[in-house]
Amino acid sequence: MGRRPVPRGALCRLRLARPPPRHRGSSLVPVYEHLATSGAWWDHVDALSHRIGDLHDAHPVETAALVRAWSTHDDLWLRRLAIISQPSRKDRLDTAVLTDTIEPNVTDTEFFIRKAIGWALRQHARVDPAWVRTFVAEHDGLSSRASEKPSSTSSRPSA
Repeated sequence: MGRRPVPRGALCRLRLARPPPRHRGSSLVPVYEHLATSGAWWDHVDALSHRIGDLHDAHPVETAALVRAWSTHDDLWLRRLAIISQPSRKDRLDTAVLTDTIEPNVTDTEFFIRKAIGWALRQHARVDPAWVRTFVAEHDGLSSRASEKPSSTSSRPSA
């Protein structure tokens, strides 16, 4: 059985999203923004979230400011990218930045934003379940199944 051809554009996007180490840095932010907004689908954004996570480690102050700005952007994919930019960082996650990216989106009814919130909280609940329980309890807008349920179920202490 033969391989299905992959569109050239998809290969370019994947290569740009994960450049060699010597080319990684904040100078690629415009490329990441373009890929998120032009790809305009969750799989592009979720793949890019790991690159933004790398930037959080390399340039924490600048990246925090960037994702805070994205969290209120008109483009839903940049808002999603802001929300999910840190979960891969595990214990290095900055809860102030996570809070600042989720709070402007708490009342958003867009499915992909709600799912991003739930995923980010669920991932962080693996590291700090008490923080997630407190955060969810303090934010009434997190009552939809897409955001609160996954995070609160993952943050229950194991029996």
